[in-house]
Amino acid sequence: MRFAIFIAVLLICQLLSGVRSYENNRIQQQHRKMKRMLPGLYAQYGEDSNAAEQSEGGSSSSRSGGDGECKPGAMMAGNPKQKATSIAQKAAQEAKAASDAQQAAGEAASLQVKAQLAEKAMQAAKAAEAALAGKQQIVQQLQQEVREAEAVVQEESSSLQNAQQNVNAAVSSAQQAQSQLKTLTKAVQTAQANVGNAEQAASGAQQEMAEKTQLVEAAKLRVEQLLRQLSSARQDFNKTKDAAMKAAAAAHEAKVNASPTGRCRRMMRVPRKRRLATPMQGKQ
Repeated sequence: MRFAIFIAVLLICQLLSGVRSYENNRIQQQHRKMKRMLPGLYAQYGEDSNAAEQSEGGSSSSRSGGDGECKPGAMMAGNPKQKATSIAQKAAQEAKAASDAQQAAGEAASLQVKAQLAEKAMQAAKAAEAALAGKQQIVQQLQQEVREAEAVVQEESSSLQNAQQNVNAAVSSAQQAQSQLKTLTKAVQTAQANVGNAEQAASGAQQEMAEKTQLVEAAKLRVEQLLRQLSSARQDFNKTKDAAMKAAAAAHEAKVNASPTGRCRRMMRVPRKRRLATPMQGKQ
């Protein structure tokens, strides 16, 4: 409401300034009219002065006509002081009449203009009140929109904080994953190196195993050969042993037979000899 009153007062001030400018324009127009009227007054006064001079006598006119010089103007004839006084009086009368007419016309026009301006001011005040009501509705609507926008901003700020927290968590997880990746990369490199070493060790073990297999095969062949030789040697040994025992028995028997008592002993030892022969055959 104060805003509407302020607008109305401002419009009234502008209208009053317009009235003043209008009155100033009318005064200036009256001044211009007076300036245009002054040459007429000078001419009229010149005619009156000429008539007075002609009624007084023609001596001066005859003198002036007899001369071959240029005639002075009507404004320059007669007493300059009286002429100036008469011109001033007539100018004052005309100015007063113009001022009175101007004041009356100015008052009438001013009242009419003021009434029109007051009506326009009232209309402007009503328009300002209507505009104020519209602006008030706009302000209320904007305030509601501002509150809604603030709520949206608050909600978006909360969402932004949550998103920032999620981003921070994602960055931390990415850093941890990167650290784990580095650790796993080192572990893979170490495992690859170990695999290379293991492959080399396995290759050396396979080569050593092949060599040992060859040695075992050679040892087996040697054992088989030695076993065959041992079996052959045992057979030879048994045969030699049998032959030696037989030779010893024959020599003993020959010795016994050669002694006087040999026959009796031989007769007694025959069964024993047979008993000895039986175990010998079992060993063979």
